[in-house]
Amino acid sequence: MLKYGYLAMLAFTVIGSFWLEIALKIRVLARIKRLFFSIFPVALLFISWDIFAVRREHWKFDTSQILGIYGPFNIPLEEFLFFLIIPIAGIMTLEAVRTVKKNWIVGDFEK
Repeated sequence: MLKYGYLAMLAFTVIGSFWLEIALKIRVLARIKRLFFSIFPVALLFISWDIFAVRREHWKFDTSQILGIYGPFNIPLEEFLFFLIIPIAGIMTLEAVRTVKKNWIVGDFEK
């Protein structure tokens, strides 16, 4: 069961934040192009950092807590999902707060 530890953390993040898309109609997923340009550059930077750190043996991924499915550069699937799911959850949370607190202005004003 420990093998699903990282995936379980990601699943709980999805459960804890993605419902905001439907319940509060925050439309984060509806603006996929904006979401992509918000996440991709940062994800690319951090995945590059992971690649560098793993190759230099600065850190490694605990094989007892991952599925064992690896993508490019020997980075686990869960790590790629992390850099997709966690930022989306953060953006959804920010947009949810913005929706609930109508006068709370963050970022641009276009909805």
